Amino acid sequence: MATDILISEVGLRDGLQSIDAVLPTERKKAWIAAQHAAGTREMEVGSFVPAELIPQLADTAEVARYATSLPGLRVAALVPNLHGLRNAVANGVHKVNLPFSMSETHSIRNLRKTHAQVIEEIGRCIDFLGTLPGERRPRFEVSLSTAFGCTIEGPVPEKRVVGYAERVVALGVDEVCLSDTTGYGNPFQLKRLVGSIWAACGWDRLTGVHLHNTRGQGLANALMAVELGITTLDSSLGGIGGCPWAPGASGNIVTEDLVFLLESMGLSTGIDLEALFDVRELVQAALPDIELFGFAPAAGLPLGFRPACERSP
Repeated sequence: MATDILISEVGLRDGLQSIDAVLPTERKKAWIAAQHAAGTREMEVGSFVPAELIPQLADTAEVARYATSLPGLRVAALVPNLHGLRNAVANGVHKVNLPFSMSETHSIRNLRKTHAQVIEEIGRCIDFLGTLPGERRPRFEVSLSTAFGCTIEGPVPEKRVVGYAERVVALGVDEVCLSDTTGYGNPFQLKRLVGSIWAACGWDRLTGVHLHNTRGQGLANALMAVELGITTLDSSLGGIGGCPWAPGASGNIVTEDLVFLLESMGLSTGIDLEALFDVRELVQAALPDIELFGFAPAAGLPLGFRPACERSP
């Protein structure tokens, strides 16, 4: 059965960057292997940033090389600039994500760049990618961070988000991603933003969203995204993660709950929920002092539950 919705696991990047504990490299590899075996087909495994800034992700190069050895797994990584992009390419990453905060204050804290400087950096990245042979060129995505609001600046004008989406698409990025970095978003706001970006840039330039559950609206927003036609959803095992440079930004969507929601609706994710619950136990054992969230793993699967792949069309 074909997969209807691609779940992109971001716990190894967005999750681990937000906690103090440093997960050993071998434990990260075990996590990746187990979740790949459970059916996950895209994982963001780290960030190519200086180790002194995020020591939890200092081993991203080794982790990425390992992940690319697993068949059928698309390996993604965050890159803040051209230097990070070069490192990602050198380590065989299939997809890179450069965060472009729609809040300039957050952009300066996160990337140490103004909006104009981020645009220039994206242009340099596009130029570099143009020098690569097709088989070495990763998919280049720009994440429109704080697109729904910012804990530093407050509301972010939707026209600004759409305008910057148009600019980076014109530069040559493959795709933009709407990112609710601070958990401000609601379903109607998401519907307006998705529709406006599709109208301005084309539906194929926005197929994924990165949502947080900070205020309990993560799954509601995910459901709206799916109903609109979004086909890639980011989530984090156990809901760990957030943004260290945005006060109060916490609470990724729980992968386990998201998979249960979609599969219970008859939408195939390709992920075995019981195997995913086992991955959760593996990660909890590796991070015993970190609280993992999620209703589905706590309650267990309901009697008679059937995943989408076992249902009649």
